Parts: sequence; C-alpha cells; structure tokens
Amino acid sequence: MAEQVTIEEFARLDIRVGKVLRAERVEGSRKLLRLEVDVGEERPRQLIAGLAGFYEPEELVGMNIVVLANLKPKRIMGLLSEGMLLAADVDGRPVLLTVEREVPPGSKVR
Repeated sequence: MAEQVTIEEFARLDIRVGKVLRAERVEGSRKLLRLEVDVGEERPRQLIAGLAGFYEPEELVGMNIVVLANLKPKRIMGLLSEGMLLAADVDGRPVLLTVEREVPPGSKVR
C-alpha cells in the first residue's frame, strides 16, 4: 500500500478535466504523442505523453481526459509538457481516465 496523505496534501493537487483538441506523433520518437488540451484556461496546454504505442492520435481528439494541471513543466525531447494526463496501468498498458458524461473543460476533480 502506498503512503497515506492528508486531505490538505491532496488539496494541493490541481486535477481537472481537459478536452483533447489536437494530437500528433512527436517526430523522432516511437513512444511520444504531443497533445493540445483545453483545461479551461485562455490557451490550451501542451502535454507530451508516452501513448504512441497504445493510442492513435486521431482517437484522442475530442476525448475528455483527466489532467494533473499543477505539475511542474518539463522538457521532453525539446518540447515543453505543461501537465500530466492520468491513466490506469493495466498490465503495463495505459488506460486513460475519462469522465462518464460531457463536462466543461477545466472542471475540477475532487
């Protein structure tokens, strides 16, 4: 079992629903996709994710995903990733977390 956290520690996480607006393969990488995701801000966020072996870019467009929005940005293959999408690990395969119905981009997850 993982270490337990307090409700205050959990509250520090900014988890939101995001809508994938664009998705494409990262040139020079077999594993990475570049996503543009609306998380309810003025401009979409760019997320870099190791999903290319499991999802085709076109199947992600329009999908509502769950995003950790306040993760420190990180450069991956020269591209800035501005958050992290959340997925379940099922036998080494990522299965994206989604919502059961349409909700506005940026909706908080609690």
